[in-house]
Amino acid sequence: MAKHDPDLSLLFHALADPTRRSILTRLAEGPARVTDLAGPTGLRLPTVMRHLSVLEEAGLIATSKDGRIRTCAVVPEALDPVRTWLDEQRAIWEARLDRLDAFVMNVMKGKKE
Repeated sequence: MAKHDPDLSLLFHALADPTRRSILTRLAEGPARVTDLAGPTGLRLPTVMRHLSVLEEAGLIATSKDGRIRTCAVVPEALDPVRTWLDEQRAIWEARLDRLDAFVMNVMKGKKE
């Protein structure tokens, strides 16, 4: 069994929520103020702040404060561990499927003989 990566767990936890994914999609267009991020969600500001906290804890966003205005920006390289893990999983499963295909082809060839 693969070892447990707490950072990867934080990333998947952060990405598991549709509201947080929606916020990340918006931030992919460019930095935004918290109030601007809260508007489309229909959620109250404290709830949005909790979502932003989860995203920031996972390293997916960075926030800055200028006076009373808090601005958020996406940190794209934070997704690299997820991409790496998914690529590894894809390689494992493709190898398994290739072996299964070879096995089935050998069985089918054996039945024809």
